[in-house]
Amino acid sequence: MAGPSRRTLARALETLADFADPTAALEQYLTPPEIAAHICHQARLQDDLEGWVVDLGTGTGMLAIAASLAGARQVIGLDIDPDALAVARQNAARIDEAGKHGCLEWLRGDATRPPLSLTDATVVSNPPFGAQRGNRHADREFLETTRSIANVSYTIHNEGSQEFVESFAADEGGEVTHAFRAEFPIARRFEFHTEAEETLEAEVFRIEWE
Repeated sequence: MAGPSRRTLARALETLADFADPTAALEQYLTPPEIAAHICHQARLQDDLEGWVVDLGTGTGMLAIAASLAGARQVIGLDIDPDALAVARQNAARIDEAGKHGCLEWLRGDATRPPLSLTDATVVSNPPFGAQRGNRHADREFLETTRSIANVSYTIHNEGSQEFVESFAADEGGEVTHAFRAEFPIARRFEFHTEAEETLEAEVFRIEWE
């Protein structure tokens, strides 16, 4: 059955609320609706939404809700921050379609040590880019978790990450099957931001894991 178009998904996701009080150490930035729509629309076209979908580090719930709207019926949004999960729940409640099948579950936990026993999920994730002190290898830790629970994943990374992602996947028996660039606008939220809005160049990768 045909699902919503990418544009329809993006428009719906534009209504979701951002973090009320984001934490810099966790690199809490709103995943752009256009990127979330692109990922989940592509996942539906690839039949990657048939089983469990896990959004690691769900934050405001953007990717989890996008997956639900795109047709996934079993979605878990995992985050270590209870305040972020509260925003995610509120965002899901404001979109009727996201809750009509009761498919969304919100779980508090560390994305690098998730309290999950899944082994064949589809993972969607916008991990920390590693910009903050102490987070240098955060995206690698997210990929390590992804490898342990997923057979397919879609993750967002900073520009210039393709060699690292492809190498990591190959070492773990996986393969990058799709990659695309995306603009990642970031509004001024923290004291160290000097511009009202900055646009980062990001890269999104689909990986099939053995």
